[in-house]
Amino acid sequence: MASAPWPCVSRILWLACLLPLAPAGVAAGMYELQLTTDSPVTTGTEVTITASLVASDNGSLVLPTHIHFYRFHWVHTPLLLTGKTDEAFSSTIRAVGNEPGDFPVSVWVTAANCWMCQPVARRLLVPSITELLVGNLVVNQNSSLPWPSSYLAKTVLKISFLLHDPSNFFKTASFLYSWDFGDGTQMVTGDAVVYYNYPIIGNFTVKLKVVAEWEQATLHAGKSIMQKTGDFSASLKLHETLQGIEVSGPTQIESFQKMTVTLDFLGSPPLTVCWRLKHECLPLEEWECHPVSVANTAYNLTHVFRDPGDYCFSIRAENVISKTHQYHRIQVWPSSMQPALFAFPCATIITMILALIMYISLRNAHRKGVAENPEPPTGAKCCCQMCCGPFLLETPSEYLEVVREHHRLLPPLYKSVKTYTV
Repeated sequence: MASAPWPCVSRILWLACLLPLAPAGVAAGMYELQLTTDSPVTTGTEVTITASLVASDNGSLVLPTHIHFYRFHWVHTPLLLTGKTDEAFSSTIRAVGNEPGDFPVSVWVTAANCWMCQPVARRLLVPSITELLVGNLVVNQNSSLPWPSSYLAKTVLKISFLLHDPSNFFKTASFLYSWDFGDGTQMVTGDAVVYYNYPIIGNFTVKLKVVAEWEQATLHAGKSIMQKTGDFSASLKLHETLQGIEVSGPTQIESFQKMTVTLDFLGSPPLTVCWRLKHECLPLEEWECHPVSVANTAYNLTHVFRDPGDYCFSIRAENVISKTHQYHRIQVWPSSMQPALFAFPCATIITMILALIMYISLRNAHRKGVAENPEPPTGAKCCCQMCCGPFLLETPSEYLEVVREHHRLLPPLYKSVKTYTV
């Protein structure tokens, strides 16, 4: 019978243990953790991770005012802990990684007086540790462009290397910088900042190799020289402002002649070119012409003028940096070759047709006369036959027959051959 009260006593003790844990149970799911870190870092240097407890609905909940109400728990193996700082609603650790890789770090928050309670919030972060130096290249120019990695050619660029060393691990190290600007120019400096002017337009890649050396104490060798390296690069797009358009072409031309105008753009492609013929030199509006994409710095325009008068080529060109306008006046005169070019073929065709008609008429008339009147012709008719006979008769035999008829008194054309029989 003495053992009967023990279940009741154990139940009472269990409830007594759960009473301090009520606030944490109620707060579970109402808060969340925000993690920040300065990784990636180099092996041997410190990485810093900060966890902050905030309300999960953007701050409408009020956090408790007691500074020891919550406790932060960290798991950071295999990173070596070098320091930890706790505040009311945040906690920061500093750790060192001696091997490269990605290492998960987890943190959760519980009530300060109960480690075994349900966490109020938990979070996981994976900082990166690398054997190489960490940093980046920064390119600056006085004239900034609204496009990423775009800069002006023939203008000085400031290229800087920024080392990422939040723990000042490399404060005693010496650095050597090997630069390759991508246009055949290379240099070695001891300074992390260089100034360079690209004389031409195009796409270039700046490459940098950084070498860091420092002395470090060891257990057996005393001091030894340590070294770390890093390779970095940055892409550059060098453009040139469109300073103008040079127009090469005639200023006077005759109508119906093909005219070619060459446009030389003083700027970097790609370009968008638009042109239109007007009677006055006025700037073009956006809707007045159809734009053409030009990948080179030269472009040819061809046009045939049909009407004489004064004209003006209105030209607009633009690239990613700027735009410009240019005009080219031209006078078109009436063509002096146009009537002759059209009249000569027409006259030739008409003459040939008339000659054909005349030939057919005379031929038919001659045939009809010979059939109706076989008598020898006289007067004008005879003259016509004598003059035009070769053209009206079909064969030379007919011509010879006519000659015999009109020259009876002439000796015969063929002499008789006398034959003798012995």
